[in-house]
Amino acid sequence: MTIEMPELSYEVLVSDGVPRKIDLQLPNGDGIVSSPISSTLITGERDAVLVDPPLTHTQIAQVAEGLARSGKRLAYVYVTHGHPDHWFGTATLLERFGDADSVVYATEGTIRQMRSQLESKDKGFAKTFPGVPENTPVLAVPVPTEGFRLEGRVLRAVETGHTDTDDSSVLHVPSIGLVVAGDVVYNGVHLMMLEGGDGGLQAWLDGIDRLAALDPRHVVAGHKKADLPDDPKILDETRQYLRDAIRLLAGKPEPLEFFEEMSKLHGDRLNPGPLWYSALGLLA
Repeated sequence: MTIEMPELSYEVLVSDGVPRKIDLQLPNGDGIVSSPISSTLITGERDAVLVDPPLTHTQIAQVAEGLARSGKRLAYVYVTHGHPDHWFGTATLLERFGDADSVVYATEGTIRQMRSQLESKDKGFAKTFPGVPENTPVLAVPVPTEGFRLEGRVLRAVETGHTDTDDSSVLHVPSIGLVVAGDVVYNGVHLMMLEGGDGGLQAWLDGIDRLAALDPRHVVAGHKKADLPDDPKILDETRQYLRDAIRLLAGKPEPLEFFEEMSKLHGDRLNPGPLWYSALGLLA
């Protein structure tokens, strides 16, 4: 007897960026705003996996609307990397949509980064982002080497090394050709390259190669314009952005010069804030 497993589907829940509480402005005097965050809901007939719960109460509420609309039990959460804007909302969403059997997975490297971020929470994200929940424990356990299953379909973590931060990963769903890529790639949004010194940008390119080897049909970026498709071409677009940055940085320009040139080359991308503070950090 043949038992057919249900096909999985996915929805990208994009929550809006928020004004940052930092003493920094763009060169034109505008304030710094965070980038929109993509949280991906992968669903079967009954259960769901949420990848990268967002950061603030407002963003969490936006994702909660999508979870409520789905009517699914939140069986799993997967965290792609340690930046808090991709996991601080985990406990809040699990309390509402999960149960005692729900599991949070991440790679061992990501869990180390999560713990490090939690230690500096009051001086970091909680200080510079309005509306961060008080309850943000590290609930993740190491994802099994063989992956985990959602209603019979396998989902696998693939480590990508350093991308926009250390110990990054993606979640691969082979049955539907999906890769939920965290911040390994960006889609129509300026990249955050602040941690890209000392060869970090080249390592990021290597991480994209690991993602590309999965030959995905759909790639969800951790930060994207909500109306853009999850087209694998964003791998090459992110590569080009990084190559342009590497080339310009090699000339040791002033931060403003680098910012202006990258803005000309990639002016169709949202939110220049991360580009500006990356320029200041990389060219200090």
